[in-house]
Amino acid sequence: MKKGADRVRPWCPFCGQDIGRPTEPIERKMDEFLLGECQCGAVYTSDPTGFNVGSAMVECMVAACDDNPDLAWDLDPDEDYLSDRIEHYNEVDHFVYENGTADGRMIRGVLFFIRLNKDVASLSKNIDSHKKQKSEKIKNTAISSFTVPDLEPLPDPKALKQRTNKNDVEKWVREENIDALVAAGLVNTRTLRFMQRLLYAPDESERYHIAYIMGQVCRRISTRRPGMVSDLLHRMYESCTDSAATHWGVLEAVAYVIALRADIFGAFTRHLLLHRNIPTSRVQVLWALGTIAEHSPNVVRETPIYSVFDMLSHADPATRGHAARLFGRINAMEVRSQIESLQDDDAELTVYEKGLPHRTTVGSLAQEALKTMGTMAENAKAAPLTLSNAAL
Repeated sequence: MKKGADRVRPWCPFCGQDIGRPTEPIERKMDEFLLGECQCGAVYTSDPTGFNVGSAMVECMVAACDDNPDLAWDLDPDEDYLSDRIEHYNEVDHFVYENGTADGRMIRGVLFFIRLNKDVASLSKNIDSHKKQKSEKIKNTAISSFTVPDLEPLPDPKALKQRTNKNDVEKWVREENIDALVAAGLVNTRTLRFMQRLLYAPDESERYHIAYIMGQVCRRISTRRPGMVSDLLHRMYESCTDSAATHWGVLEAVAYVIALRADIFGAFTRHLLLHRNIPTSRVQVLWALGTIAEHSPNVVRETPIYSVFDMLSHADPATRGHAARLFGRINAMEVRSQIESLQDDDAELTVYEKGLPHRTTVGSLAQEALKTMGTMAENAKAAPLTLSNAAL
């Protein structure tokens, strides 16, 4: 802060020049931080609350690397880039307040700065071969259980004349009669709609169970009518954005549908991250990504997964546990040390696998994640660099 002034225009900590007001990025990203660039080449982001500095740092780093997250995570501090921050920044009037208050209210905003020590193109060229080797290694060492299902037989012509009602669908779900649900779904689009309505059950275990059944049904229907399942995914995502309606079980169903047919619906995965900062959806998002990663880890790796790295240090045990479960399955070496620090965490939580609840602890999930990552490392040493089925 410059002496003798209660408030001053913000400046670049690297060159000392006054900087302009940060603005919306031209291409909207997962977060809503405003971005700016100094004449000296430094890039900065604004966190108006001061509570999301970690996310602002990530966005700033990625923006400085021309929106190349792989390049951003390969850089070393001090050697490849410098970072700094200015506190007490008010995004409303674009001033920095020395005493941290303005008109009786606290000013907690933070400007976070990144300046690369080398040209982005030069850095990218230097680590390009390393990135390719790393990418191939991830593809070949990821533990994947995804298989393409067999083509479903054509429906009986007589079934085309039969009508499906919600009572039938509810009965078949209760009996776990997948064959009947698939047969009905192939000839009647209302079948999946009736199943979606069942997701709004008050019992959490029941919602996860129904979501798992939906995933199995959609897996088989998609071999004949993938458009029907795609419409279902669009419909379920739309229900999540409706503030006047609850979306119990919806993200869970989305996860199972994607996980069991990631070769077709893998592109829908990145939309889950839009709900990661909503308290009522945070755990479900992490669980969903972890469930998809069990079958097709590369699909999850291709999303902006770095935006949830900070979940490992969250105060909520369910959030920490599901984050460890997720990162172990995608072999996130970037946060291995944080996962190791959770091994003695005895906080309990419930994790659902294949629609069934399992009581465990954060520490157990962390140990399991490290074991999975260790297995992947061993496979990387033994296996040749060839594409696996997980890359489909």
